[in-house]
Amino acid sequence: MHAEEIFTAIAVGFEAVGAIAMIVGFLIALWLGLRSLRRGEGGSAAFTVLRTTLGAAILLGLEVLVAADLIRTITSKPSLEDAAILGLIVLIRTILSMSIQIEIEGTLPWRRALLTSGGQLVGEAVGRDRAAAAATKPGT
Repeated sequence: MHAEEIFTAIAVGFEAVGAIAMIVGFLIALWLGLRSLRRGEGGSAAFTVLRTTLGAAILLGLEVLVAADLIRTITSKPSLEDAAILGLIVLIRTILSMSIQIEIEGTLPWRRALLTSGGQLVGEAVGRDRAAAAATKPGT
């Protein structure tokens, strides 16, 4: 196997991981939204949990997909047209990531004091859900 074939397989693996991250994130977001409803927090709170967690999962998936695009770009010998197409894909995914992050956090990325990734946001959503579930357990 040539190095280019190996890196192409690695890029495909990254793409699969990105897609899986979004799918699993969607399922987690749905689960957390339903748990919020079951705890009686109301539809608005459940929607916020669902929207924030799903946005974070999409953000995480997009970050992994951009990594896959970068691997493809640096390991292949693309023509000028292929390089332009890959550049456009990376640009679109980056803009999507930034807009989702602005939507989730309510602030521009360069104005945040701490950098937060999509994975950290999903983890924080799960942590908030666990804390809320522990707070509503009878006898605690």
